[in-house]
Amino acid sequence: MTATIRDVARASGVHVSTVSRTFSAPHLVNAETRNRVLAVAEDLGYRPNRAARALTTGRTHNIGLIVADISNPFFPPLIKAAQAHARTRDYHVFVADTDEDPQVEEELIQTLTKQVDGVLLCSPRLSNRVIERLHADVPFVVVNRRIKGMPTILMDVAQGARLAIEHLTGLGHRRLALAAGPSGSWTSGQMREAAAAAAAASGAELVILGPNAPTEQGGLAVAAEVVASGATGVLTYNDLVAIGLIEGLYERGVRVPDDVSVVGVDDTLSGRLNRPKLTTVAMPTSAAGRIAVDLLLQSVDDGGTSTLTTLETRLVVRESTGEARS
Repeated sequence: MTATIRDVARASGVHVSTVSRTFSAPHLVNAETRNRVLAVAEDLGYRPNRAARALTTGRTHNIGLIVADISNPFFPPLIKAAQAHARTRDYHVFVADTDEDPQVEEELIQTLTKQVDGVLLCSPRLSNRVIERLHADVPFVVVNRRIKGMPTILMDVAQGARLAIEHLTGLGHRRLALAAGPSGSWTSGQMREAAAAAAAASGAELVILGPNAPTEQGGLAVAAEVVASGATGVLTYNDLVAIGLIEGLYERGVRVPDDVSVVGVDDTLSGRLNRPKLTTVAMPTSAAGRIAVDLLLQSVDDGGTSTLTTLETRLVVRESTGEARS
């Protein structure tokens, strides 16, 4: 038969309420008692009833995690890290994909509000105004989007864009292009500003191409514009766009990096397996997932925080960039 909370209390020599607190509010139980109760529960195979606990504590012990496109290889490491870390805090994660659609994103948030204690918004496409309105109903942590007054994690894509442009100009490239991301992307806007400033500081020209879909098809589609621009060095919105661009350039007889150097962003597995191997800006996605969970649970406990955490990015030089041809 399945062990009950009373079985655990009897075997541990404590009251039923102490067993309940051990699982719902462990910080309120002294370490010795907590460890004894947990050990007995493990021996008996006891698992707390989450629905009953939710009625008692007002907590679902669920987190919503909403991403722009789950097929984008940028997101799985973040999702995996967030889920693993949430489990150590006795939380489950519901993952939802918006398919880059702001309306779907809003609907998903509204649907999840009554089922979770908080929501992680990763690279949201909604406007700040709508996010602020929805935030009134459930705690948020926003990843890769700066919204005043909300706990935020930024992967410093502006720093990464500067490093990429400096790398290209250091190789002698003077005519550069940025294959930008979708129009609703805060990250794409940060890349535009940082790349333009870095190019100007190096005495190079920069042409902005886009907006583009953040996919390989987006990269294929922008290849003709890259060739027409005369750029010899290109920074792309992400690795998928870079891989599509390289394919599109080859279809037009343009070699990478002999004729055009290409830099991606994210450092995904697909970029490492591509030929030529992709020079890219590495994003700390796993760290962002873990920190996002901590910030969200802190916000749930404290009733709100406006913490801003900025994580450094770094340039990884591989085979898709080389010296500009004279």
